[in-house]
Amino acid sequence: MQTAPGPPDPVRDPWRPAMRLALDEAGRAVRGGDVPVGAVVLAPDGTTVLARGHNEREAGGDPTAHAEVLAVRRAAAELGEWRLAGCTLVVTLEPCTMCAGAIQQARVDRVVYGARDEKAGAAGSLWDLLRDRRLNHRPEVIEGVLAGECARLLTEFFRER
Repeated sequence: MQTAPGPPDPVRDPWRPAMRLALDEAGRAVRGGDVPVGAVVLAPDGTTVLARGHNEREAGGDPTAHAEVLAVRRAAAELGEWRLAGCTLVVTLEPCTMCAGAIQQARVDRVVYGARDEKAGAAGSLWDLLRDRRLNHRPEVIEGVLAGECARLLTEFFRER
């Protein structure tokens, strides 16, 4: 039995297409033997994809090769500028503290994420580094976009291990 879709959500619905791209990236992480987290960086127009990334820690033997960090690095290279002003990072899992630091340093304007990370999240669930008033840059945070699909991908991955 299929459930009826809920009412329109003007905050989250516009980000669903980009989250689907991030979910595709997360699938690439699984194929590489890594935790399924995927990310995309959107240009200031909110639709043009500047960069993509997925976890590559296992493939590269690099503990910092998280989807967010890789996507931010690639977007900066694409723009030829480390400041990602006006850009949006869309990621399947709430960023950790390391990724939150990279996001803050890159001056990303908005972070959109799917599933909450109750064990290591740094965008509201465990910590809230991204919105910490002591920092000089605080991006807008939108959580819960396709949260069920994002969480299910993680649950299935860890169930098999």
